Amino acid sequence: MNLSRRGFLAFSSMLCGSFLLGNSADAAKGKYATLIDLSKCDGCTNEPIPRCVKACRDYNKERFPEPKKPILPYWPRKTYEDWSDKRDKIDTLTPYNWIFVQKVNIDDKQINIPRRCMHCDNPPCVRECPFGALTKQPEGNSVISDKLCFGGAKCRDVCPWHIPQRQAGVGIYLQILPKYAGGGVMYKCDLCKDRIKNGEEPACVIACRDRLGQNAVFTFGDRNQIYELAQKRAKEEGLYIYGDKQNGGTSTIYISKVPFETIEKALKANKERFQMPVKLENKIESTFNPIGKIALASGVISMLGAAIGAIKSKKSPKEAEDSEK
Repeated sequence: MNLSRRGFLAFSSMLCGSFLLGNSADAAKGKYATLIDLSKCDGCTNEPIPRCVKACRDYNKERFPEPKKPILPYWPRKTYEDWSDKRDKIDTLTPYNWIFVQKVNIDDKQINIPRRCMHCDNPPCVRECPFGALTKQPEGNSVISDKLCFGGAKCRDVCPWHIPQRQAGVGIYLQILPKYAGGGVMYKCDLCKDRIKNGEEPACVIACRDRLGQNAVFTFGDRNQIYELAQKRAKEEGLYIYGDKQNGGTSTIYISKVPFETIEKALKANKERFQMPVKLENKIESTFNPIGKIALASGVISMLGAAIGAIKSKKSPKEAEDSEK
């Protein structure tokens, strides 16, 4: 490696600028968003399965995991996550059920909450995946690649809502280090990624409208228009909004007649697996503030300088002298 001091400084400046600009671009808002009106959701009363849940399962069934058995735990774990014998379970999120309708009673009234991935503007799951298996798409949705995922569950750990779910016995880890690395593949809603790339609506949105028409619970469309609609209805009807600020903003917006603080209190009291924390900051954004970005970029540059120094230290005095010119 032959890099002059001037070249190193130029490269360092470029690296710093790219780092800062890259993070700003990553936080850009998505193109689409979903508005979910809790005042209209009845959980598809008198139907065997909520329409949104059935539509999601029907559309994605070809992508559901088929684990290779017997499933073996990987060291040092003695357990693994296997939902394959519970694939018909629809009252929670699983690798086979990417949306469910959560029910909570408040003042003797049942509130039905369709729950799926929030599709954050600046998703911690994407930033923290050690395998690069998660990506933020131009349409605003976050997607897990089952071809790259090792099932480490870091995405679930950093998700404020713990949305992604793991299935063992599938994935790339089986071909690499099945006894020592990997726990399967993580699964979650990707907003029917192929449909929205083609300008179509997600399956859950269509199914709800087919049942309720103009009173549909789901409204899907342009991100800015969805946010404007939520704000307009909240102001005119005295509704409460969730998802516009939580975790730095999301592409899934809820509106409700009941304050979300009250809903969260009830979910906590019931020890629900999936909750709706209201005061929720994006830890990635707070970590990567402008000062933090500069500090981290400086750290990267320092490490690069150290590496170059180490390489140069192995050169002959004549090579080192020439490289400074």
